[in-house]
Amino acid sequence: MTAYIIERRSPLTGKLYSMEITMNPRDYVAFERGKSVHDALPYLTADEREFIKTGIYHDEWEELYPAPTS
Repeated sequence: MTAYIIERRSPLTGKLYSMEITMNPRDYVAFERGKSVHDALPYLTADEREFIKTGIYHDEWEELYPAPTS
């Protein structure tokens, strides 16, 4: 397992974000070659997988879809 700084531009805001993600480089290559992010990188958090796949950062999701309040 190796730590990588992954950069993505958000399709929602156009902002460039980076996230440090620890993963097996072979698994990332499998994703890049078409394997689903869930199958290639199942050990990552949902936020990490979403960031790799779409470039949308967790805080942006929270702004778009806030948790319901009671």
